Amino acid sequence: MSAPTWAGVEKGTELPAQRFTFGRADLVRYAGASGDLNPIHWNERIATEVGLPNVIAHGMLTMGTVVRVVTDWTGDPGALTEYGVRFTRPVPVPDDEQGATVEVSAAVTEKLDDNLVKVTIKATYDGATVLAKAIATVRLP
Repeated sequence: MSAPTWAGVEKGTELPAQRFTFGRADLVRYAGASGDLNPIHWNERIATEVGLPNVIAHGMLTMGTVVRVVTDWTGDPGALTEYGVRFTRPVPVPDDEQGATVEVSAAVTEKLDDNLVKVTIKATYDGATVLAKAIATVRLP
């Protein structure tokens, strides 16, 4: 995918939608890499005892994966200058071959000075929003 040019990007420009699937092995790898060994991310008994529907994906894993819709669009992860979200709902990850799929769409919502654009991201799991106020600021070439 080639990087967008500043002249061709306007408010309302839609980024290519993507789907990201998390399996239990992804949670184990992320736990090891991040040091977040909270058992709600790997132990179904503990997760359900605290009221969760199942083991859940790490919030930061979800956040970091979802923003790929933007970095894949720009072709340069370094173009991302700011990114923030509000976690609204966990992503339960079943112990099966399908895992949990998060559907992601995004659009340019504001064109700023200095080749910057704001992109609003929508991330859903099973039809429900998992990240609210997901906004990335990107510097285009």
